Amino acid sequence: MGKQTNYSPTFPQYPAGAFAITASDTVNLQNVAIVYVGTGGTIKVTTANGDVVTFTGVATGTVLPVQVLRVWAATLTASGLVGIY
Repeated sequence: MGKQTNYSPTFPQYPAGAFAITASDTVNLQNVAIVYVGTGGTIKVTTANGDVVTFTGVATGTVLPVQVLRVWAATLTASGLVGIY
């Protein structure tokens, strides 16, 4: 997967949609999204650039300011995740 630039015609400056995230270790999200965390914990994601990163100690109400392709289920302890796109 090639590296993306900061500009993406499919990821607007002001997001217009949202959806409940279903975590999966094998399936990407339908829309690249930033993530709102309803209840804090640990979140492993694959970024739009293809990097796999684990965020630990994420607080309730946090918005992760990174474009996410996948939220991994196996290590997920956070809940109430909402994708914003």
